[in-house]
Amino acid sequence: MIRLQFWGADQTVTGSMHLLEVNGQKILMDCGLFQGHRADTYERNLNFPFDPTDIDVVVLSHAHIDHSGNLPNLVKQGFQGSIWATSATRDLCGPMLLDSGHIQESDVAYLNKKRARKGESPVPPLYTRQDAVSTLPHFVSISYERPIFIAPGVQLTFYDAGHILGSAIVELSIMDQADGNRPLKIVFSGDLGRRNMTILRPPTYRTVADYVLTESTYGNRLHESLDSAEKMLEETINETYQRRGKVIIPSFAVGRTQELVYALHRLILAQRIPEIPFFVDSPLAVNVTEVFRLHPEDYNSELNSFAASLSNHDPFGFQRLRYIRNVEESKSLNHRKEPMVIISASGMCEAGRILHHLKNNVEDPDNCILFVGYQAENTLGRRLVDGEKKVRIFGEPYKVRARVRKIDGYSAHADRNGLIAWAGHFDRKQVRKFFVVHGELESANALASGIRDLGFAEAIVPARGDQFVL
Repeated sequence: MIRLQFWGADQTVTGSMHLLEVNGQKILMDCGLFQGHRADTYERNLNFPFDPTDIDVVVLSHAHIDHSGNLPNLVKQGFQGSIWATSATRDLCGPMLLDSGHIQESDVAYLNKKRARKGESPVPPLYTRQDAVSTLPHFVSISYERPIFIAPGVQLTFYDAGHILGSAIVELSIMDQADGNRPLKIVFSGDLGRRNMTILRPPTYRTVADYVLTESTYGNRLHESLDSAEKMLEETINETYQRRGKVIIPSFAVGRTQELVYALHRLILAQRIPEIPFFVDSPLAVNVTEVFRLHPEDYNSELNSFAASLSNHDPFGFQRLRYIRNVEESKSLNHRKEPMVIISASGMCEAGRILHHLKNNVEDPDNCILFVGYQAENTLGRRLVDGEKKVRIFGEPYKVRARVRKIDGYSAHADRNGLIAWAGHFDRKQVRKFFVVHGELESANALASGIRDLGFAEAIVPARGDQFVL
């Protein structure tokens, strides 16, 4: 008997985690951090709904923290098995999980100060940097389209998902030993990318499956085009340059920052924006960009051709661009008065160096705060995008005098049309059921309805804890 149980990213977009039991083995697909209210988040991430020592294998679709971020806690609590991932995903997880461990330690240190003032006992961090280091030896890397047995009767093949560097569609070809070696194929989309991204290849279409798990982040929405996004980036930089101001860009360190740098590189070469100073001020983004440079095999043909045309063969570096790790150099940017562009993390302005840049620039009407990614509710980024005239940064009030703009065209997720197109390539006669995950309920239901309209027998939106016999 094959059993599938859903433990994360069900009717929400965080904490991806799906448990498959087959041939006496327990296979965990993704082990992501759930993100929500602080107290609920800590308890849910700390306490797995299963015994981590019972998990035999982890299959990781990609490195984003909502898919990989609870792996150190899994290992800390006794997981002994292998974590199967692409080589780029493993390389990204190095700096990303260490950075997450640092954040866990910092967050709990702040929380414990508040608890101490109330006479409450301290709590430990979910995991530490050292726990993240201890997780990395568990990784086993394989390339796309290289089938390998990861458990008795279970063969894994990764296919390019086109979402971020190394992202994979997971295909499990199973021989159910409890049912006379009955063959069964399960496909898990992970997070699917768009078909016209500037760095990565498009997601791979699959056609054969008995059961499909598909993400639904944008199951009810369409994206702006990348051309319109790049045009707005160009206009924003030129207008701010004319005002002698700075463009401050909060950006996710993985994927989005590299997309922006590549776009800026092309705009500079085309002489569509002035050659002012450009800075990437995020140690994680700097480390992640180094990983991007290590994996040209994941680039699309356009990016490979662009890199080949350059004297340094580096699409993520140009003469006026500087990557910053040093804290003092980061601070010095706030004393410079000339026009410049600063890309910094975190992308939702909840932590990191971007807060210092906002504090020093948000009250200047000549400056522009340019958002290039999704802003969750109750974040500083969301408050700025929503047009609040006064915000608190490091506990102090600041008037929002800088212009605030938002570009919606840089999403790395497939939109509704992309998701429907991917689902539509499967054989309608073979697929028994679609499980629609990784989306808010409205978005997931909309995609499930669209999949049923394609002629598939069943598409459902599982809730957390739902269990199915396949």
